[in-house]
Amino acid sequence: MPKNSNVLATTQDHLDIEDIKNNLVVLKNGAVCAVLQTTAVNFDLLSEIEQDAIIAAFSMLLNSISFPIQIVLRSKKLDITKYLEKIQRVESKIRDPLLKQQAQAYREFVADFIRQNEVLDKKFFVVIPSGGTSPTEPGINPFDFVNKLTGKHTKRIHVDVNKALKQAQTSLQPKVDHVIGEFNRIGVKARLMTTQELVELYFDIYNPSSIHGQRIRTSIEDYKTAIVNPAILEE
Repeated sequence: MPKNSNVLATTQDHLDIEDIKNNLVVLKNGAVCAVLQTTAVNFDLLSEIEQDAIIAAFSMLLNSISFPIQIVLRSKKLDITKYLEKIQRVESKIRDPLLKQQAQAYREFVADFIRQNEVLDKKFFVVIPSGGTSPTEPGINPFDFVNKLTGKHTKRIHVDVNKALKQAQTSLQPKVDHVIGEFNRIGVKARLMTTQELVELYFDIYNPSSIHGQRIRTSIEDYKTAIVNPAILEE
């Protein structure tokens, strides 16, 4: 490497996200994605007839969709240290000996349980990309949401964010409404994630050890500044 060569880099250079705006994710390959968060159905607790009905309804849902979507399940280990601390604070204020004993037994049960088992928070997402009906449409990659998790970088181009959003909103809104309606038919509630929620989600994806379930309340603009400033490296 020659001396005095300049290497300019920021954290954002390594991300595939161009911007998050108007409740949509703009990617650096020009695609725009809407992200829905859904509830879940405890399939094992349903009767056989109910299970068959859910399967049939879900099959109808898939057959009714003429555009690519991606279903993402994200499991995250929960840190319930603060919950245990809250129980202990409540326990310390109890004066009745019997209630205090029960609170202590509950706290010890929870602490013992998490020592032997992982407590997971499962969240479900449906990603709907802008574009046509084919997943191979040029410039559109419906699987970019998961590529953020695996570190696979897609082709990057210069993106006019406002223009991309304007073009995408027309095609995305009917798709979002259709998917939400179809999920409602099988008892699954789906909703479009807001800009703030998307920022928090991606921040948590890229910084899994930085937050422990608390809500991020800082400005969205804070996430657009360079965490690592451009640096000049000399050999």
